[in-house]
Amino acid sequence: MNWSTMNEVSWIKLGLGILFLGCLAAMPYGYFQFVRLVGMLGFAYLAYTEKDNSNKIMFFFFICSAVLINPMFKISLGRSLWNVVDIIWAALLLWDVYKTHRK
Repeated sequence: MNWSTMNEVSWIKLGLGILFLGCLAAMPYGYFQFVRLVGMLGFAYLAYTEKDNSNKIMFFFFICSAVLINPMFKISLGRSLWNVVDIIWAALLLWDVYKTHRK
């Protein structure tokens, strides 16, 4: 992967993927609040960048993810289900970065 060719969308996806993997560790509650805020902003920006593309699936995925992770109106899924969601988010985001930038 060529790091110098990554655009801001790829950096956001990479950062969010790493943050979501961090949620699998035993972290203080403040970390999860931080991830909720950054995740909502990140997913909203990713949805904004996808709105003009012909593939509307990713647009709706990012919108639904932003709503699910928003810090204002919390959706309580329980620790184990949130871990599954974090793994899915991290896998999809990191795979997309890899797919976009592989040689």
